[in-house]
This record gives sequence, structure tokens and C-alpha cells, in this order.
Amino acid sequence: MFQGASSLSLDAKGRLSVPTRHRDVLNATAGGQLTITRHPHGCLMIFPRPAWEQFRERIAAMPLKDQWLKRLFLGNAMDVDMDGTGRVLVSPELRAAAGIGKDTLLLGMGSHFELWDKATHDAKEAEALAAGMAEGAFQDLAF
Repeated sequence: MFQGASSLSLDAKGRLSVPTRHRDVLNATAGGQLTITRHPHGCLMIFPRPAWEQFRERIAAMPLKDQWLKRLFLGNAMDVDMDGTGRVLVSPELRAAAGIGKDTLLLGMGSHFELWDKATHDAKEAEALAAGMAEGAFQDLAF
């Protein structure tokens, strides 16, 4: 299970250095093989290959009315391998589609990661928190 947030910078070639705490798990469970695709909320999803294969089967089985979601997830998927130093190349097409610049935020989301442009994430998070507070969405959570 992947969790937590890491502020990271892409290098000049668009490579992301996977945080050390996740590298061993990704090497052990996926041989360092990952799949990156788009997410409808404006970020990228990064899956260890076995988790991607399960997700891909669920998406492929969706009905015809969901063809655009299939195109979004499957049509934009790119297989990548971590290099010897734990870096993965995020293609220019995927970076452009998600508006990802140099400063990013990698979020562990259980079976996969989300990769966000840092400024975009911060703005959307602030908007979501404000909306949740206004609507009382957090009142049922026990802190």
C-alpha cells in the first residue's frame, strides 16, 4: 500500500526520481515496471505493472457508453521502467496533458500513485477543503 506525499522535481529530461521508501516495494512487486496514464481530475496515475493490469481489465470491461474513459485511461497509458537510480521518464505528452512542470507532488493512493503539478494540486486541494467546510462534509469524521 502506497501512502503519503512527496514533493519532487522533474529533471531537465522529464524524469521523476521515485522516493527511496517506495523503490524497494516497486522492485519487489513489479520488477521496477510501471505504467503511467492520465486521470480525469488532471493528474497522472502511476501504477506498478501488476496493479495496472488489474485496473486495465476493469477499464476494458466497461460498457460502450464509457468509451471516453477507456480512451483516457487506456489510450494514454505508457509503460516505463525504473532505471538503476530509481528514475522513470514521464513522457512529454503525458506531462503536457496534465500540465506538469518541474515541481510536482507524488501522492500514494493505496495501489497506485498520483502525480500532480504542485501548484495545480495545491489550488485544487484548497478549493476542495473550502467546499467541504462550507457544506459540512467533514462533520461526520471523528478526529
